[in-house]
Amino acid sequence: MLDHVGITVSDYETSKQFYIKAFEAIGYKLLMEVQGCAGFGIDSDQGPLATFWIHQGEPATDMMHIAFRTDDRSKVDAFYDAAMAAGGKDHGKPGVREIYHPNYYGAFVLDPDGYNVEAVCHKPE
Repeated sequence: MLDHVGITVSDYETSKQFYIKAFEAIGYKLLMEVQGCAGFGIDSDQGPLATFWIHQGEPATDMMHIAFRTDDRSKVDAFYDAAMAAGGKDHGKPGVREIYHPNYYGAFVLDPDGYNVEAVCHKPE
């Protein structure tokens, strides 16, 4: 089971602002900045759970695909809209992807460095 994942970004401030705006739609927020890293996630009973981190460096976008699960299809739509408004590039509009399973509802956006970032809901409509 994964606990957290981190990526390197070419422009820390640009990427931080992108993720602040895109993640708001799915309930993630900037929780902390530690030693030049920004940690995003949710507050929990045990304190902040930063499950996604960015750090200034050389991006390694080849085959990098990160998906964030939501509990509602409207959050997938909201993520896509927010990410596009924040400067993301379309990589798959919100919709059902039956190739995976009949209730797979996802949206794909390329972040400022070209990482393939997805929001997905597995529940039926």
